[in-house]
Amino acid sequence: MGMLDNKVAFITGAASGIGASTARRFAQEGARVVLADVQPEEGERVRAEIEAAGGSALYVECDVSDAEAVRRAIDQAVTAYGQLDIVFANAGINGVWAPIDELQPEEWDRTQATNLRSTYLTVHYAVPHLKRAGGGSILITSSVNGTRTFSSAGASAYSASKAGQVAFMKMIALELGRHHIRCNAVCPGLIHTQISQRTEQRGTDKIGIKVELPLGNPALNEGEGEPVDVADTCVFLASDLGRHVSGVEIYVDGGASLLR
Repeated sequence: MGMLDNKVAFITGAASGIGASTARRFAQEGARVVLADVQPEEGERVRAEIEAAGGSALYVECDVSDAEAVRRAIDQAVTAYGQLDIVFANAGINGVWAPIDELQPEEWDRTQATNLRSTYLTVHYAVPHLKRAGGGSILITSSVNGTRTFSSAGASAYSASKAGQVAFMKMIALELGRHHIRCNAVCPGLIHTQISQRTEQRGTDKIGIKVELPLGNPALNEGEGEPVDVADTCVFLASDLGRHVSGVEIYVDGGASLLR
C-alpha cells in the first residue's frame, strides 16, 4: 500500500529537478502522475522511468504562463485519469538578477509570469476538479528567497514572485478549506538542480551585499540538499500524513535560512 494509492497528481515543471523527483516519489507511493512541462524529451524520459518502475504517468506539453495551455493540460490530465487529487505548482525560473535600476520591465514581467501568474493559472483551472473529487492537496514551490532570506543580490523580481506565492497560498488555504482542499508551500534553499545555471546575473556585485560565514555553514549538510529532500516533504503534504496541515510554508533548507 502506497500513501498516494488511487490518487492523480498534476505537476508543473515535472521534466527535471524538484518536479521530476517529486513525480517519481508520488508514483512510488501509488499516484498516477501527469508531467506538465515544455521539455518533451526530458518529460518523456521521466515518464518512461516511472512506467519502467511499474508506475503510471503521462507527459503533457504546457507553457505555464499561458492560460489556454494550462487549461488544456489539466483537461488532458482529467480526461486521461478521470479525476484530480493533487496539484503541484512547481514550475519556475530564477530569471534575471540585476540592480533594480538596470532590471528591465520585460525581465520583471517574465519572472512574474513564469512564477506567480503560473501558480494562479494552475490553481484556477485545477480547483473545479478538486472540488468535484471532494477535496485534495495543492502544493506550491516557493523559496527561502523573499520569504526568509533577502540577501540574494539583485533577486528582487524572483523574491517578489516567491513572496507572492506564499501570500496567495495562505489566501486560498482559507478559501478552500470548507471544500476539504489543503494548500501549502515548500520553500527550498540550496537544492542541487540546474535552475542556478539558467540564471542571468548582471552587475550584482555593484549592489554590495555579501554574506560570509568564516567558520562555515552550521546548518544540516551546510544547507545543501537534493531534489528528493523536497520531494519527500511533498509526499507528506500530499498524503493523509498531512491531513490537518494547511496554510503553511515549510522550509526545506536544513535551517540555513535562519542565518540570513
